[in-house]
Amino acid sequence: MLLYLDNSVLNRPFDDQRQPRIWLQTLSFSLVLTLIESGEAALIHSPVHDLENSRNPFPLRQMWIEKCLRLAAQNVALSDSIKKRALALEQSGFKALDALHLACAEAAGATHFLTCDDRLIRRYSGQMIVQTPVTFTTSLT
Repeated sequence: MLLYLDNSVLNRPFDDQRQPRIWLQTLSFSLVLTLIESGEAALIHSPVHDLENSRNPFPLRQMWIEKCLRLAAQNVALSDSIKKRALALEQSGFKALDALHLACAEAAGATHFLTCDDRLIRRYSGQMIVQTPVTFTTSLT
């Protein structure tokens, strides 16, 4: 499995864990990290992660995300074709950063794109499986 996690997933442990949905997503994210660390899944890292993380006003969160992204087995660089695909996604209704994340994941050959953004999940109809960390972990056999 080749996984692309957007920053909503990477930041989930810092959200209000008193909310059941957030707590379940955080637990599922920890299982995803275990899969990555054990080599059962591979993580993709893109410059979009770094851009979005650089805008994070919390240094501890930034360091945590950087550490998670160091587990990546694959890095994807921005190319003209990725930028073109991102523009097409943006024109179809995705936010700019979401479109860039999706385009990078597609270009890297991700099998799964994990996000906590329900709107993004509903809107995407492409080659990857786009789902929440909870849906992903509960679908593993």
